[in-house]
Amino acid sequence: MEAYDIIIIGAGAAGLIAAVHGSECGLNVAVFEKMSSPGRKLLITGKGRCNITNSAEIKEFMTEVYPDGRFLYPAFKSFFSSDILSLLEDCGVETMLERGGRYFPKSEKASDIVDALYKRALDNGAKFFFNTTVNSVIYENDAVSGIEYAENGRTKVAKSAKVIICTGGKSYPGTGSTGDGYRLAEAAGHRIEKLFPALVPLVAKENYGEQMQGLTLKNINATLFVNGKKITEEFGDLMFAHYGLSGPVILTISRRVVIALEEKSGVSISVDFKPALDFEKLDARLLRDFNEHGKMKVGNLFKLWLPQKAIPVFLNELGLDEEKPAHQISGKERKAIVSKLKNLSFTITGHRGFKEAVITAGGVALDEINPKTMESKLKTGLYFAGEVINLDANTGGYNLQIAFSTGWLASEL
Repeated sequence: MEAYDIIIIGAGAAGLIAAVHGSECGLNVAVFEKMSSPGRKLLITGKGRCNITNSAEIKEFMTEVYPDGRFLYPAFKSFFSSDILSLLEDCGVETMLERGGRYFPKSEKASDIVDALYKRALDNGAKFFFNTTVNSVIYENDAVSGIEYAENGRTKVAKSAKVIICTGGKSYPGTGSTGDGYRLAEAAGHRIEKLFPALVPLVAKENYGEQMQGLTLKNINATLFVNGKKITEEFGDLMFAHYGLSGPVILTISRRVVIALEEKSGVSISVDFKPALDFEKLDARLLRDFNEHGKMKVGNLFKLWLPQKAIPVFLNELGLDEEKPAHQISGKERKAIVSKLKNLSFTITGHRGFKEAVITAGGVALDEINPKTMESKLKTGLYFAGEVINLDANTGGYNLQIAFSTGWLASEL
């Protein structure tokens, strides 16, 4: 029977960094991973580019986290953005800063991040057991004594007085995130806060998305309304899909949308295609264009304002004939065009679920975890790190930093 100083369950972002730190502290570390290789979900983050972290200061960083970013203060003080960037640089991975404070590897390959952390842990002596399923954590007098796991159809036991659960959430289950950590936490007596998909694409009633499928708009404004009341708005990039809406602004808004839909509220999102211009300035611009291009057909005139894929949608919604000469457009029709450019409304009827959600909201209750160590308040020697905890954040590298920080802190001596 093998015995280790630390057993880590899961070889994702939190598990890999915990393995690196624990082994660097001279501890005998073993990582048990159900998949055949490490970092499967990490490989697809940032569309395969891996948004490692964000340049925001700790105070600002915590405001991007739900439900209570303050819980992470000790973890961030222990290991923060500059630390992960420094570690990666030491591993030979160069990084670059992009807009919004987002850091990526210069190679734009998430695999470089996974390979660097995995190799660092191996070089430090950490052992990895792939294709293994942890059935349970073993306790003696409310203290961890090891795990029971299945390998090649056989049940085995590994001993340790410290176990870190880094199993991720339920999002992208194809990568191995199937909620195993919640099962293990519940078996230890922990409360699991309601789980729901966050940073998830949204399904719309209208077929605009299908008509504009694949079109990405940069620097637009999206406003969320719940039961007709404005809740929030986001500025940035949006992508249309056959089912509705995706892209950074939609993913950020989606957390509130999922909650509103659960409450059976009416949800809509208004997309402003021209946020840099208010109604008056946009109307003045259109009037100028009509005067300068009076003989141009309306369908061609719209090319001055919109991408080609969006034009049929707007013409149809406005009831305009694309062959109509611009000089025949009435003042009322011009005002309607302005209004539609400032407000193309989508009725949101659903979301794409855990299968396409970037992150899982909910998880092991914060009040049952010691924020200074990530140790369970119920079982001695049981620790949690990463997405399994009831913490999730907006897009921008925040969620990966949560995984890195909590994984590092949980593996401290």
